[in-house]
Amino acid sequence: MNPATHRAPLDKVLRGALEKAVIKARDVAELAASQSLSRLGVGDAKPADYLNDEQRQLRTRLRAHGRQLGDIKQANGQQSLNKLITEVAYEHWHRMLFARFLEQNHLLMYDEHTALTLNECNELVQDPDTLRDELERRCHSGWELAGVLASKMLPQIFRIDSPVFALDFAPEHQRSLEQLVTGLAPETFQAQDSLGWVYQFWQSKRKEEVNKSEVKIGADELSPVTQLFTEPYMVSFLLDNSLGAWWAGQRLTEADWQTAQSEQELREKAAIPGVPLSYLRFVKSEDTQQWQPASGTFDAWPKHLSELKALDPCCGKRYIPSFNRTPYMLKW
Repeated sequence: MNPATHRAPLDKVLRGALEKAVIKARDVAELAASQSLSRLGVGDAKPADYLNDEQRQLRTRLRAHGRQLGDIKQANGQQSLNKLITEVAYEHWHRMLFARFLEQNHLLMYDEHTALTLNECNELVQDPDTLRDELERRCHSGWELAGVLASKMLPQIFRIDSPVFALDFAPEHQRSLEQLVTGLAPETFQAQDSLGWVYQFWQSKRKEEVNKSEVKIGADELSPVTQLFTEPYMVSFLLDNSLGAWWAGQRLTEADWQTAQSEQELREKAAIPGVPLSYLRFVKSEDTQQWQPASGTFDAWPKHLSELKALDPCCGKRYIPSFNRTPYMLKW
């Protein structure tokens, strides 16, 4: 990625619209998940007589998945569904959203050379014989096919063999989710930080509930109240005053440190095209009156870029680098 063409942060008005859509989507998706799981009797001790063999197998897989997530199976066979409902809702909504991000950026790939639109996905499912494999041929809508393609492209984010995606939502709920995604302005999918906001907005309502309850923070409450999106200016400040400070030490001369008239002069001398180091701060030493990075200097810093190592102690669980990394990470 060329830093000169790096995408801008999400506009405030669009961010507000995205927040409303995501909060609404969680309500719809969790209701849809709850109803779909109840129809299969996933929480019941025994399968209902009306289930066919395929549905019984899916019910068994979903119960096992729920226990892996932490849902409790009682002695009488009944099983809680809270964590499974949350997981199903989260996965279905976010796969749709990712598919839309990919499609809007011409990255929803059918094969190595062909990117599809949602309209083209709709056309393909009308003639299943033209599709490549059984998984694609089982798709009943363009959105479902787009989701399958997104899973194939991002297998570490959406496990294509997960029983979660074998569960269908009721048509009215599915339509509501589709309308929420397609109702977002196209510019939303072009901003460089939209996906970051998506994850924070997903937790907004739950965070408010936890804060109002004043309960002791446990494992179930920790994520909603601590999952915060690091805005671009915060990332820029951290990078400029760590990696940027190291770079300034390599690039600036002794004369620069001694004779510069201002911080801005030092920033301009240290900057390279596309990386202006706008947040890099300098201070004057009280003893020598010589400029130095505000973050300090360290004798143990390596001399060569190839020797640098970075640790992000609070990296996000499911971020996609191509949408969320700053230009500095890629340029440096």
